[in-house]
This record gives sequence, C-alpha cells and structure tokens, in this order.
Amino acid sequence: MRLASLAFAVGILVVAGTHSAPAQKKYGPGVTDTEIKLGQTMPYSGPASGLSIVGRVEAAYFKMLNAKGGVNGRKIDLLSVDDAFSPSKTVEQTRSLVEGQEVLATFSSMGSSPNLAAAKYLNNAKVPQLFVVAGSPKLLDSVNQPWTTTFYATLALEAKLLALYLRQSNPNARMGILYSTDEAGKAYLEGLKAGLGDKASTMLVKEISFDLAAPTIDSEILQLQAAKVDTLFLGIALPKFGAQGIRKVSELGWKPQLVLSQGTQGIDGVLRPAGLENAVGAVTSMFQKMPDDPQWANDPAMTEYAAFMKQWAPNENASDQLALVGYSAAQLMVEVIKRCGEELTRENLLEKATSIGNYQLPLFIPGIKINVTSQDRSPWKQTQMARFNGKTWELFGGIVSAQVD
Repeated sequence: MRLASLAFAVGILVVAGTHSAPAQKKYGPGVTDTEIKLGQTMPYSGPASGLSIVGRVEAAYFKMLNAKGGVNGRKIDLLSVDDAFSPSKTVEQTRSLVEGQEVLATFSSMGSSPNLAAAKYLNNAKVPQLFVVAGSPKLLDSVNQPWTTTFYATLALEAKLLALYLRQSNPNARMGILYSTDEAGKAYLEGLKAGLGDKASTMLVKEISFDLAAPTIDSEILQLQAAKVDTLFLGIALPKFGAQGIRKVSELGWKPQLVLSQGTQGIDGVLRPAGLENAVGAVTSMFQKMPDDPQWANDPAMTEYAAFMKQWAPNENASDQLALVGYSAAQLMVEVIKRCGEELTRENLLEKATSIGNYQLPLFIPGIKINVTSQDRSPWKQTQMARFNGKTWELFGGIVSAQVD
C-alpha cells in the first residue's frame, strides 16, 4: 500500500511538472507591480522650447493609457524635466533622473547635441537611452553606445534622400544650404553631400551656417541670394528659423526652389507664420501622415489621433507635426514594454527595443516601417516626397529608399 501511495504521489508531481509555471517577474530600477518609471529631458525653456510639444503629448498619451489601466496593470510614470536644450544641463538632469529618481530608462529625450552629451553617462551606467528625438548619425553607434536608440531616421539620411531626388530632377541646379552649427546642422550638410555624390562639387555652390543663439538668419539668406543659388535647402531643425528663412526669401522677391527639412515642413508651426503663399512649390520628404492633409481625413488612425488630442491634449496644436511625433513615439514605447512581459529589466527592455522588425506605426505613411536590430539602429530608411500647394502637402513619386552609410 505504501509503495502504491508513493507511486501515486510521484505521478501527481510528474503531471504537475508538465504544466507551465507563471511567468517569473524580474524588475529593474523604477519598476514595481503597479508602476514603470521613465525619465526624459525636454527644452521647456530656451531657444528650442517649441520642440517641447513632443514631451507634453507623450505625457498626455501615458495619462490616457494609465486611465485605462496602464500596460499589463502597470501605470507609466514619465518624469519629463527641462534642460533648456543645453547639453551640460541635459547631463545634470539625466544624472538626477537615474540616480535620484531611479528611472528604468530614459525615453524620447530631445535633440542631437543634448542626447550625445548624455549618451556617455547612460551607456557607462548601462541605462537604456531609448527612442531619442534626434537625428545625428553619431547616436547610431551600436558598438560604443549599445544602450542608445533613436526614434528618427538620421538627419543625414533625410538630407541624402532629398539630395537623391534633387540630383535626378535637376542635375544642373545651383544649390545652397543653410544649416545650424550644431550636430543636427552638420548632419544635414553631410547627408546632402553624400546624396549628391560626385555632383556635389558642381551642384552645391554655397554652404552657410548659423548659430542657434542668433536672433535672425537674414544676413545668411542674403549671402545665399548673392551666390545666385536657384535651389535652397533649409537644413534646419528648429521651426522658428524655418519660418524666418521662408519669409525673408519672399521679402527679397527671390524665387529659388525651396527644399525644406522635416523640421521646417510644419504648416501651422512654420509655413503659416512664414506666409502660406511664400511656400508654394516647396518640396520636402515625409515619414508620417499629416492631420491637415485631405487624403487622411477618413483614416482610422488619424481619426483616433484627433479624438485623443481633443480629450487628452486640448491645449496643444493637433496639426503640429511634432505632436504626431510624440504620439507615435509613445505608441512605440508602449509596444516595447508590452513585449517585455514580466521581465522589466534594463537589459530586456534594450533587447526588445533593438529587435523590432517591419513594425507599422498607425500614423506613419504606409510602407515606412520600423526596423531596429542590435547592429542597425536607424529606425527607418524610407521617405515620401511631397510638394506644398498653398494649403497642404501633396505626396508624389512613391516611397524612396536609401541605405545608411
């Protein structure tokens, strides 16, 4: 009888062992059963304060998500602090978020120079620096900065794609570029030359840089006009300088082909202040749908976005392209957190953030998909050309692709 009872008990244990156990919880800093703490730096003050709408929309998105129960029962606490777009202050604030607030990771911090300044500290501390809103190619260094990923394709790739279009459409153009002296501006110049290739020496006739602390860019525009430039690329990341440049070109009665960076294509933030009529015929490249574009009027993703902005961010401009950036970046962060399941460690968060294949964000133009690996950190490599008709951007030419150098 005792042998039979023993055999029966062993049998029960064997059967029980065949059932999968509940997922083992593993938590890194900033994570509990009810909360996930993320950190972020934004220029809520200073010359780039217009970019901070990204952080406000992301905070609103997480607030909406938390009201619905969060992610797997955990609410996301986004600690978004001001760095005034000053690299030294970015490092100071980032250190405070990591050591003082003990965040799990930083998410979607703004700007190339600020993020590069913080990258060394975060990588040494092995803290994920995820989906930064910056386009410097230096942030894609998976060898020396393995804990860093970007939300943007590099500004160099953006400029390269525009240059490929210009080289094909007008190989005899006399091009000029106006770019800022920071990392973003240098990336635009680098990408433009790469896209023009062996035509750079003949097509690019004038390069002018300006300091972000300058009150205006009027004198630089005058120098470009004096060089008899007929195709002007505004390689500018800050909307206010884009508006200044377009308006000054018009005041001069100058009629170059305007080529606008993604930072200067916003209708409400740039083109309307510059005068919509002054931007007619300008070309740009796009990766996301635009709220004021009639072709997306009945798009389900755009309808959902509009409803979100109305309820959760009513004081923000829903037509601002940076608002869409914040919304999409937040969606991508949520997707990565979901993929982590119950293993919410810094190591697993980074692994999931660098293992994204063909992921279509709802507000991205169909065909432009997120692909990130541990070696290739450029999130997308496609764009869609568009031309401004005085009211909205009209897409043309289909999806254009290029490789990251």
